[in-house]
Amino acid sequence: MSRMRLSGLCNAARSALAGSARAVLAGSALMALAGAAPAATEQEAAKLGKELTPVGAERAANKDGSIPEWKGGDLKAPGSWKPGQPRPDPYASDAVLFSIDAASADKHKDKLSEGQLALIKQLKGYKMNVYPSRRSCGYPDAVYERSRANATGAAMAPNGWDMAKATPGGVPFPIPKNGAEAMWNHKLHWTGEGRIERYATIFSQPKGGDFVPLVQDQWTLTPFGSTKAKSMAESEGIEYKLLNEVVSPAARAGEMILIHYFLDKANDAWLYFPGQRRVRRSPTFSYDNPVPGYENLLMVDQYPMFSGPLDRYDWKVVGKQELYIPYNTFKFNDTSKKFKDIFGPDYPQRDLIRYELHRVWKIEATVKSGMRHLFPKRVIYLDEDTWMAVVQDLYDAQGKIWRSMESYPYSAWELPACVYQGYISYDLNVGRYMADNMPQEGKVDWLAGREGRIDPKRFDADELRRAGGR
Repeated sequence: MSRMRLSGLCNAARSALAGSARAVLAGSALMALAGAAPAATEQEAAKLGKELTPVGAERAANKDGSIPEWKGGDLKAPGSWKPGQPRPDPYASDAVLFSIDAASADKHKDKLSEGQLALIKQLKGYKMNVYPSRRSCGYPDAVYERSRANATGAAMAPNGWDMAKATPGGVPFPIPKNGAEAMWNHKLHWTGEGRIERYATIFSQPKGGDFVPLVQDQWTLTPFGSTKAKSMAESEGIEYKLLNEVVSPAARAGEMILIHYFLDKANDAWLYFPGQRRVRRSPTFSYDNPVPGYENLLMVDQYPMFSGPLDRYDWKVVGKQELYIPYNTFKFNDTSKKFKDIFGPDYPQRDLIRYELHRVWKIEATVKSGMRHLFPKRVIYLDEDTWMAVVQDLYDAQGKIWRSMESYPYSAWELPACVYQGYISYDLNVGRYMADNMPQEGKVDWLAGREGRIDPKRFDADELRRAGGR
């Protein structure tokens, strides 16, 4: 709707026009909702909490029992564990069932992604240790209640990629009708109201050189995670806000990034570089633009696994399948471990990463006609119990696998929820990998948003200027 210039009109005319404008906007909003993609029917939604879990997964075991029935998840911390302490592995006594390596990969290829298969065959010594499957993930009852309300109440915008309506604090589309809805489930998978973390990014050195971790402090505010907010408006239309500051190495210390991810428009980003002592807006911090300082190993919408607008792709639900995925990765995420003991020149120590067989949603994204993207095709696998992206394969313009990614879920009992921080992107063309948000030698406070340790005022460009100037 074009903007009307009212400054030269009398008060009466101004009031009349304002009233007319409100009526048009209200009508537009109703039309938007009326044209939005339909939510699940009441009959479909009635399956939630019965044959489906409260967030839309299949409750039953698979045919041979290798994927067990979901019974609510393991939501309580073992023993006397307290937040802030290294997490114990409650499944440490589980034995490896078998390992998948180059010699046995073809035997298991129906349960591997194309990228996983390429990594096993191309990287000497790369293997996947497979353990018994444990459906350990669950959420608080409030998340289930809001997911049930969203099943028949949430809606996509008519454009097919933005959110039009959803209740915060739950899965927006527990019974998705298309790939875009499934991807919103990933983008809004529940991790509470916000967190504070110190983590590292590792850039591999395949020729054997010593890597220098990029250590960062990060504050993440997730207003859509509130189980008290009643509407998108109460969550400010925000998917999440992120403020990041480099701690080391010294040459980069003090660099800062502020990003606002929205539910219905492209993200905003601001960058601060100490050498310039000024904040600048970054109109290119989206899609397939490289993340600054990440050695061209990560594009913006690869963080973390996938983020940002959906508008450049057509999103298709290929279907459900069984896949070996990282799961219950307590050993790998142990904050008492040292980077030097984990990250090798070609991949992390393989005996630290636990894989399990789980059902996943297979989502295929292909670039729309008239659009462009560095990755014309992506295949993303979403864990059915959490909607988190656990594996992703990215393809080049010739249709060849280019990058393969995986995340490392574990249970944050204090929320309670299954979460991931760390993820890895392997570049098969250049023979390097980038491990981001790695928690080893770091810490994370998953309750910081809930318990008021994050100041919402910090996520403002003016505050970024003041913080950078100190």
